Amino acid sequence: MDEENEVELLQRYRRDRRVLLDFILAGSLIKKVIMPPGAVTLDDVDLDQVSVDYVLNCAKKGGMLELSDAIRDYHDSTLFPNMNNAGSADEFYLVTNPESSGSPPRRAPPHVPIVVPSPILPSLSISEPLDTEEVEDVSSLSKSQSLNSSQVQELTVDDIDDFDDDDLDEVDSQRYSRRVLNDASDVVLGLPSFATGLIDDDLRETAYEILLAAAGASGGLIVPSKEKKKEKKSRLMRKLGRSKSEHVTQSQNSPGLVGLLETMRVQMEISEDMDIRTRRGLLNAMVGKVGKRMDTLLIPLELLCCISRTEFSDKKSYIRWQKRQLNMLEEGLVNQPVVGFGESGRKLNDLRVLLAKIEESESLPPSTGELQRTECLRSLRDIAIPLAERPARGDLTGEICHWADGYHLNVRLYEKLLLSVFDVLDEGKLTEEVEEMLELFKSAWRILGITETIHYTCYAWVLFRQFVITGEQGILQHAIEQLKKIPLKEQRGPQERLHLKSLTCRVESEKGFEELTFLQSFLLPIQKWADKLLADYHLHFAEGSKMMENVVVVAMVVRRLLLEEPELAIYSLPVTDAEQIESYVSSSIKNAFARILKDVETMSDVANEHPLAILAEQTEKLLRKDTTIYMPILSQRHRNANAVLASLVHRLYGVKLKPFLDSSEHLTEDVVSVFPAADSLEQYIITIITSTCEEGAAESYCKKLNLYKIETISGTLVLRWVNSQLGRLQAWVERAIQQERWVPVSTQQRHGSSIVEVYRIVEETVDQFFALNVPMRPGELSSLVRGIDNAFQVYAKHVADSLANKEDIIPPVPILTRYRKDSGIKAFVKKELTDSRLPDVRKSSDIQVLATPTLCVQLNTLYYGISQLNRLEDSIWARWTRKRHHDQSLKKPMEENLRSSTKKDTFDGSRKDINAVIDQICEFTGTKTIFWDLREPFIDNLYKPNVAQSRLESLIEPLDTVLNQLCDIIVEPLRDRVVTGLLQASLDGLLRVILDGGPSRVFTPGDAKLLEQDLETLKEFFVSGGDGLPRGVVENQVSRVRQVIKLHSYETRELIEDLKSGGGEIEMQGGGRSKLGADTKTLIRVLCHRTDSEASQFLKKQYKIPKSTA
Repeated sequence: MDEENEVELLQRYRRDRRVLLDFILAGSLIKKVIMPPGAVTLDDVDLDQVSVDYVLNCAKKGGMLELSDAIRDYHDSTLFPNMNNAGSADEFYLVTNPESSGSPPRRAPPHVPIVVPSPILPSLSISEPLDTEEVEDVSSLSKSQSLNSSQVQELTVDDIDDFDDDDLDEVDSQRYSRRVLNDASDVVLGLPSFATGLIDDDLRETAYEILLAAAGASGGLIVPSKEKKKEKKSRLMRKLGRSKSEHVTQSQNSPGLVGLLETMRVQMEISEDMDIRTRRGLLNAMVGKVGKRMDTLLIPLELLCCISRTEFSDKKSYIRWQKRQLNMLEEGLVNQPVVGFGESGRKLNDLRVLLAKIEESESLPPSTGELQRTECLRSLRDIAIPLAERPARGDLTGEICHWADGYHLNVRLYEKLLLSVFDVLDEGKLTEEVEEMLELFKSAWRILGITETIHYTCYAWVLFRQFVITGEQGILQHAIEQLKKIPLKEQRGPQERLHLKSLTCRVESEKGFEELTFLQSFLLPIQKWADKLLADYHLHFAEGSKMMENVVVVAMVVRRLLLEEPELAIYSLPVTDAEQIESYVSSSIKNAFARILKDVETMSDVANEHPLAILAEQTEKLLRKDTTIYMPILSQRHRNANAVLASLVHRLYGVKLKPFLDSSEHLTEDVVSVFPAADSLEQYIITIITSTCEEGAAESYCKKLNLYKIETISGTLVLRWVNSQLGRLQAWVERAIQQERWVPVSTQQRHGSSIVEVYRIVEETVDQFFALNVPMRPGELSSLVRGIDNAFQVYAKHVADSLANKEDIIPPVPILTRYRKDSGIKAFVKKELTDSRLPDVRKSSDIQVLATPTLCVQLNTLYYGISQLNRLEDSIWARWTRKRHHDQSLKKPMEENLRSSTKKDTFDGSRKDINAVIDQICEFTGTKTIFWDLREPFIDNLYKPNVAQSRLESLIEPLDTVLNQLCDIIVEPLRDRVVTGLLQASLDGLLRVILDGGPSRVFTPGDAKLLEQDLETLKEFFVSGGDGLPRGVVENQVSRVRQVIKLHSYETRELIEDLKSGGGEIEMQGGGRSKLGADTKTLIRVLCHRTDSEASQFLKKQYKIPKSTA
C-alpha cells in the first residue's frame, strides 16, 4: 500500500514539474528559448530532463535559456545529493537508503554558501514593491560558466542594459501587471484585417518610426551613443522598484524633446539598438534632400534603403525587420489606399513583384542576393514615390507623403502611438508625461492624415478599451471627456466632413459584409459594449455604482454621434434618448425576471409556498432595488423611467399570473397564498407610477396597465365562501332554536343558551372571514354583515313564532244587548251558563301558551342578542380597518364612503326586528297575565253582581304575585317595558269589564266614584311609591280609562242627549266625537250597561239593540 502511495506521489510530482516548466518556457518570463539540436518546439523536448533551478535562474536574470545547458545541468546535479537551500547549510538528503548503506560518512559534507535572493526580481509572480537599492558591481556570468558554481553573483542594473536586444526576440506585448486584467476580446475595432498579416508588434514598431520621422521634421532627432546610455539605470528597473502607491510614472530622462523621445521608446518597448538604427536610417535618408522635410519621406522605403544587413546581430532579426517594412509598403500603397490610383494602377503588379523579389533575395547567395536587392529597391523607389505623392486631401496635396493614408492602416498606427500613454507596470494609470506625449503625437498627424475628429475618436477608443481591460474608473472618465470632445457634424469644417465621408471600409459581420464609416468603425464597438452591459444592468452593476452612470453617459454620447452617420438604419438605433433608456430597462428587467423565475422553483420547494407567491415577493424586491439604485441614474435621461419599469414588471408578472387567475374557482390554499402577494405587487407598482410621475403622465401609465383585478376575482371567490358560510350559519340558527328549552344559563346569565351558540357560530364565521388573507372589496364585507343580520332576524322570528295567537287568549267580546227589568240575578246566571262563548273557553285547553318564566327568558335572550350586536359590529369594523390599512390610496375615498354607509345600517334590520319581538313579548306577557292567567277573577267576575260587592282591590294581590315573578327573572333593562305591558293589559281588561262586561254587569251613575277609586288603586299599584313605573308614564296610560269612567257618572238622559246632539241619523258604527268627548260606540256601550227603561227604549228605537235573553 505504501509503495502504491509512493508511486502515485512520484507521478503527481512529475506531472506538476512538467506543468511548471511548460508555463515558464511558454510564457514571457524567458525572453528567448534556444532549442537543443534536433528540436523544433517544446513538444520535442523531454521536460523531465530539464533542470528547474537552471530555468529559474535564467528567468531571474532575464537572459536567454539554452535548453541543452539546462539538460546538461540536470544530469550533472543527479551526481550530488539533493540540497535544501531554504534551510541550514548543514542539512542534506541522501539518495540511498541509510539502513542498507552501511555506516554514515565520517567526514563533513562540502560547504555550500547561502544564496541571497536577488533584490531586483526575486519572483515574477509577486506584485509587492521591489527594492531598488544599489548593489555592487560584479562581473556577469559567461554562458560557459556553470550556474552551480560556488561563486554567487547578483544581477545588477547594468547587467540588464548589457544584454544585446537584437540577440533576443522582441519583447512580448503582454506586460507584467499589478492588477488582474479583463478579457477584451469582444471589444474590437470594426476594421478589416491586414492582407499581409501585420501584427501588433509590427504596427507598434512602425508607429515609433513614424514618430521619430515627425520629430526629425522639427530638428529634434539625434543619435545617442551607447556609452551615454550606460551611465543611467534602466527605466524598467526604476519602474520595478517604484512604490505601488505612486500615481504616475516618475521620469528622470533628459528634458525636452530628447527626453520625451526616450520616454516614448521605453513606453513603446523599443530596443535601444532598434532606436539607434532607425534614427541613423532616417538621418541618412535626408542626405542630399535639401529643403525636404523628414515627415514627407516614404519611411519604410527609405529605411530599407538606408539600413543594411550588417547592422543586425543575426539574420533572423533582419529578415523579420525587412518583412515588416515590405508589408507596410504593400498595405499603405496597394491594399487599401485612401485615394484612387488613376493611371498609376497598372504599376501595382510591378510593385508587388518587386516586393517579392526583395524578400526572395535573402535566400540567394550573398553577392547575388545583395545585387538583386539593390536593383529592386531602385526600381521600387521609381514606382512607390509617385504612388505616395499622388494628389489627396485638397489643400494638403504635395506637402506630405501619402503612403500611410490607407485609413485603417493609419488609424491603427496612430492607435499604437496612443497606447503608449499608459504606465508600463500599471495599465490602469496614465504616465506623467501624457500631455507632452499627446502634443508630440500631433507632429505625426501630417504623416498619418489625422484630423481633430480622428484624434479624439481614436484617443477615446484607446482609453475606452484600456478601461475594459483594467476596469479603472479614472480611465473611463478620460474616455468620456474625449468622446464629448468629438465634434458633431455641424461643428466640423467642410473639408473635414468630406474627408471623413471618404473614410469607409468593408468588414465582415454576422449579417454579412457591411460598409462602415470611420466613426462607425470606432464607436459601434463601444456602443455594442455599453448596450451589452446596460441591456442587463442588473447583472453587470449588481449594487449600482458610479460606473453604471459613466456607462450610460458613454452610451448616450456615442449614440448621439452615430445618429449622424449615414445608412445607420440597419442598426435600428432608437430616435430619442428616452427610447434608448426604455430599451435598456426593458431588456434588463426581462433578464432579471428570467433569473428570478429560475430561482423561484427551488425557493418554492424549500419554503413550501406557491411559486407565484414567491415570484411576486421577489419581483417586488427587485422593483424596490431598481427604484433605489438604478432608476435615479436612468431617470436623468428619462423622467418617467420608473413608470416604464413598473409597467413592464406589471406586464411580465401578469403573463405568469393570468392562467392561475383563470383557473381559480374556490378559495384554496394556493389562492390565499398567491392573491395577497400579487395584489401587494400591483399596489406597489401603482404607487411607483403615481409617486414618480406628474399627474397627467401617471394617469396615462395607469390606464395602460392591464390590471390583475385581484379584488374582483378574489371578491367573487370570497362571496362564494360567504354564501356557503351563511347557509351553514342559517342551519346552525335553526338547530339552536329548535334545541332551546328557554331555561336560564345560570343565575347570573338569565338568557337562553341558543343565543350564545348563535353568537359563537357568528364570531367563528367572522374570524374565518378575516383570516382569509386575500384582497376584498367592501361589498364582500357587506354581504357577510347582511347575512349575519339576516341570521339574527331569523332568530327573532323563530322566537316570535313560538308565541300563541293573542286573539286565542282574549275571550270574544259579548254581543251588545239592552237591559231587561225582569231579568234578575238568576236570569244572568242562567244566561251565563248558556252563553254562546263558553265553547271557546272550553277550547282553551288546546291552546299552547308559554309560561311567564319562559317568556321572561325569551326576553332576556333577545336582549342579550341585541346588546351584543354593538360589540360585534365594532369588532368587525376595527378588523376591517386594519385589513384595509395598506390599500391603494386612490381607492380610499370611495371606500370610506362605502364604509360609512355600510356601517350606518350594519345590523339595523336585526335591531329593529329584535326590538319589535321584545315589544311583542312584553305586550303578550301582559295580555296573557290579565286575559289568561287572571281571566276568572278579572275578566269574568270583577264588578259582579255590582261594583260595590266586587272591587278591584281583590286583584291587587294576584297582580303583585305576577309582578314579583316577572321582576325576579327579567333583566333590569327590560323591567319597565314588561311592567308597562302588564299595565296596558290591566287597563285593557278594566275597559273590557266596564264597556263590554256583558248583560251580567250594570253600572249606575253612582258607581262612577267607586270605579274612579279602583282606577286610582291600580295606578298607585304600578307607581309603587316611586319604585315602579314613572308616575307620568302611568298617568298617560290611565287617562284613557278615566275618560270612560267619567261617562258612567252622567245620567242616562245626558248620555242620550249627547248622542242626539250629533244631528241627523245617528249610526251605530259612527266614530264621531260627542260633546262629552266620547265616540258613539263608547256612549252606546255605556247605555247598554244602564238598568233604566229610558236607556232601553232609546237603544231599541234608535239602534235596534235587542234585550238580553233570560
